[in-house]
Parts: sequence; structure tokens; C-alpha cells
Amino acid sequence: MGPRAAPLLPLLLALLGRPDPGRAEGCDLQPVTLEPPITLFYATSTVPWGCVSSSSLRTSQEVHVLSAEWSKAPAFPLKVSVMPQAGGCNRSAVLVLLCAHCSATVTSLCPDLRIHTDAHLSPGTTTALGAELPMVTSEEQLLAWAQDTYGGITTYSKLQDPRWVQLRLGEDARSPPHCIPQEHFNAMLYLETEVFFHKMKGCSRGDTQSTRAAHIIHLQSESSSPITEVNLTLSCPERAVNNQILILQSRTNLTWSLSVNNCSIQFIVSGNYKITSMSPMLHRGEHLPDTEQGLVTKAFEKNYSVIASFSTIPPSARISLEIQEHEPVKRVPETPAAPAPTASLPYLLLVMLRPWKCTDETMEIIIARSHLEPIKDVVNITLRDINCQAEKNATHFMLKTPLSHCGTLVEDRGLANNELILNLAKGTVLQSVRVAFECMIPRELFLRLFPTAAFEAPQTELEVNKEVFVQASMRWEDHPADLQLKECWLVAPGQEPMLLVQSGEARGTGVALLEGPPSSHGRKVWRFRFTYAVPEGGRVPFSATLKCKAGLQNNTIFEKVLEVTVKDGWRPPNNRGLGLATVLGITFGAFLIGALLTGGLWYIYSHTPALSSGPLGVSPSGVSPSGAATRAR
Repeated sequence: MGPRAAPLLPLLLALLGRPDPGRAEGCDLQPVTLEPPITLFYATSTVPWGCVSSSSLRTSQEVHVLSAEWSKAPAFPLKVSVMPQAGGCNRSAVLVLLCAHCSATVTSLCPDLRIHTDAHLSPGTTTALGAELPMVTSEEQLLAWAQDTYGGITTYSKLQDPRWVQLRLGEDARSPPHCIPQEHFNAMLYLETEVFFHKMKGCSRGDTQSTRAAHIIHLQSESSSPITEVNLTLSCPERAVNNQILILQSRTNLTWSLSVNNCSIQFIVSGNYKITSMSPMLHRGEHLPDTEQGLVTKAFEKNYSVIASFSTIPPSARISLEIQEHEPVKRVPETPAAPAPTASLPYLLLVMLRPWKCTDETMEIIIARSHLEPIKDVVNITLRDINCQAEKNATHFMLKTPLSHCGTLVEDRGLANNELILNLAKGTVLQSVRVAFECMIPRELFLRLFPTAAFEAPQTELEVNKEVFVQASMRWEDHPADLQLKECWLVAPGQEPMLLVQSGEARGTGVALLEGPPSSHGRKVWRFRFTYAVPEGGRVPFSATLKCKAGLQNNTIFEKVLEVTVKDGWRPPNNRGLGLATVLGITFGAFLIGALLTGGLWYIYSHTPALSSGPLGVSPSGVSPSGAATRAR
């Protein structure tokens, strides 16, 4: 390209939709050394170093080792919540917490949990304290001590800048025999943590005096990440000026769910997004570059010439962002309420009730109001998305939502996790109790009947000669492609069974297969429609049974039965006349009634005395009407 063509470069780049690198000149991103303009946390299950093993199965307890380090001295206690496995507190457990020069609060519902730690435990700790940790100078020494003391290590996790940690107890015989630490270890099976982000960068163009500032979050893309929705909570100072913009970059098939508190700020978002505090409506974002230089250029194109913060973080389902004052004051930030549960009465009560239940497509919360009487002053109950609020009647709080809504995260292990938030009125202050929970999605076949092809509002009513729509679905995380719908039948009393589907093909008159939604998180869906007709001269049954079977190639079969009521809304009344038995019965009844009436009338007539004269003026007693006796002559 010659010298005359050089001025055309910005125009060509604009036509191709690419940022002009020249726009980012003079803005070299550097680490923020002063007090950062934002406070950023994100949830993750990937730890810098970690491992899992089955070595503790041969011992009398499971052993979990946590080692926490901070880039800066923490200003508040580390919150560690130890959750029991699905079956409850079945085994004794040991927590080894290396947290030098820190304070920690450890809560657990398992009374047999023992702690070995060098941290200062806060009064809220609810577990038994074991012997002190020995003096160790490395992670290797810590793991060696735990191995020698207990004979095995269940999990090990090294944490960097944690705010809270949620550890799930449990062991897996399929884990490696030895716990050998690995870098960037995915601990999703047993751990989730929220960490501070301290590596933000910033810059400004040297030729500008503008105070218009941009905050950029670049969410790294990982092909193996199951995350499809990011919940971002944004908080701003009370007197925030509307001269800032937030740029959120991610892969295009990601949805950002934004909860905005006290903020007047502009957004540029890639993928789709919704602002839950305003409307649940989904908005389409725009394509954003995926490089630092490209994102900085994008901010400059919008006339924001100060990059107040640029943060590159790994994939995360929950992010908390607090924008500080434009000229921050040196102060210790208040600690927002962390999702990690505390051992309060409401928390313990909700964990004991376990009011959540999941199918393969819905989550349901049902809490009897009588169970909440010890708490008092319950304002409302919500999920992680506070717009998902439970309805209440005289006896219960109830909430039912699809697994794709309300901030629910569906994991590939067949678990759906969310938070149950209990809002209590304490005087004029609203107090929230948060309980993180996991809802097991049953590994079974689900069968639903719908009145329309929209597949909404399932029912259990089957109308004669009217088309209905059937959905069979199941989650099988291992190999969902191996699942097949073997057969479906409709069985009604007194009639031959009606074969609807067999080996993935429609059978019978009026049966047609329909295209189902794409598989996600190991869930497979089959759909078909059919019309139920009663044979000529047949009787309409009161009920019928829909039976379906799904299976794997290894002949593992899952069966589901759905009982339905049959409604006859079309069939005309029966006009075939009366049968012989009916005619004979009516005839005999009429004869019997006539005979009884005749006999009764004769009896009455023969036993009633006469009150008038007989024929020809002669009375029955022989006395004339004049009263004189007659004589024979």
C-alpha cells in the first residue's frame, strides 16, 4: 500500500467493522497503583492449584485442605461455609485451613466437622476446633502433614484473594488415588468461591482534559465453559455523575443479566442483555472486539477518553461491581452481604426444610407458612434474581420457574443451583438471609401432555377427536445422543392398546413426530402429536394411560406412565333405541302397577257403607222414604 493509500486505512477498517488502532494510540494500559476506581468480585470454581483423590475412602474421615493467600491484607474475615453432601452428614470430616494473619468465620451443619487452622476464628464459627496447625513453610509440607496425620486427602484447593468459600463435602471413588496438585484446577465438583480482582489496568489519552470515564470488563472465552448467563450486580455512589460507561465484552452467545443499584450509566454489551431492575425484556447487544486495543478504541469512539478500569477475568456466572467515588477517599470498604450462609435461625430452618424440588425443566419452591412462624416478619421470598418472588396465600409461599430463568445455573452433573433469599423486616431495616442450594435433577423420563403446539401449560386431560401434543424428555449427562425413545402407547380400559411411537418412528393413524428443541446440558426432548378416536360403537372411557419408554443402546430402559382423564366433547348422544330387556322391564312394571291400583280400588269400594237409597226408591233396610214400614198383603 503506497503513501497515497495510507489515509484510506481508517475508512477501510471502518467499512470492515474493525477498530482503528490509531485511535488507541497514546493510551498504554498500565496496572492501577492508586486506590482502584472500582471494587470487583467474581465467582469461580477454578483455583490456582488444586487436586482431588479417593485416598480418604480407606480412612475414618474425609479431609479437605484450603490454603488462602491475599495480594493485599484483607479488611474483613474470610467466610467459609461447609455444606453437607446430598445424603447428609454421613462421615466425619476434617477441614485444614491455612490462612496466616487472617480472620475467618467457618459455618457448617455437620456437627462432626473439625478444624485445624492458623487463622483467628470469629465468634460466628459453629464448628469444633482441633489441634493447631504445625509450622509449615510450603504447600508441600502442609499436604504431607495432612497425609501423615489422617492417611489420605479428599480435596486440596489453593485460593487467591477469596472473599467467601463454599465447600461441599463428599468423596468419589472414581477420583485419582492420590491428590497431586495441578495448576488452574477446576474444582466445580466440590467448591465455589468469590474472589477479589486486583489486576485491573487503566490509562487516558494524553491530549484530553475530559472526565468521561469508561470501565471495561473482558470476560475470557473458554470453549469448555458451561456458562450461558452472567449475573452482574452494579452499585454506584449516591452522587454519581452520568459521565461513565460500562463496556461488557464476552462471546456473542452469552446473556448478561444486569442488576443496577443507584446507577446512571451507559452500557455497551456484547451478546444479549437484560436489566432486571427495570424490565425482564431481552435486548440484543452489539459486536465488540476481543482485544485490549480494540476495546480501548471502542471507548474512544464513544468519546470516553479515560479508561478508568480495564479488567480481564475468567468465565464467571456471577460478578459484583461497585464503582467508587470519582475521586476516591481512603476508607475501608463496607463488606456487602456475601451469599455464603450464616448459622442463623432462618438459615438453619431453610436448610432443614429443603423446600426446593426440580424436574428436568422446572424448579419449584414450596414453604408452609406455619414452618416460618419461629422467624416472624417475613416480607417476601425470592431467588437469586430478586424479580422472581414467591406468591403467598393463607398457607404457603410458592414459586415455580423454568430452569432457564431466575438466575438458576444448570451444571453438567445434573444439578441446578440458585440462592433462596428470605427478606425479613427488622424495624425499619430490611434484612436478607441467603441460602445457596443445589437441586438434584432426577435422572428419569418425564412425560407431559399439552393442548397446543406451543408446548405451554401441561395438562392431564385428553379430549376425544381432538389433537393433543406429547413431550417426553430426560437428562443424561454422560452421552445424551445415545438416548432413544423406544415406544409410546395409549391404553384405555376395554379397548385395544394404541401404539403411537416405536423406535423413533410414528405409528398409527393421526400420529406425527415433531421437531424438539436442541439438546442442552445433557437434556434430550422428543415431541409428537396424535388424535384419540373412539371406535364405532365403542364406549368413551373415563380415563386412559399414556406409557412411554426411553433407553440406551445397552438396553437400559426408563419408563414413565401418565394417567389422563378422557373428555367426550364431540360424540353425539346414543339414538339406537331401547333394548329387549328394557322393554320387558317397563312392560312388567306397568302391569304390576295397574294390577295393584285395580285391587286397591275394589277393596275400597267393597268396604265402604252406602249413604244413599237403593234403586226404585227402596232403601237397603226395607224402610220407605216416608218412614212407614211396608206390609205384605
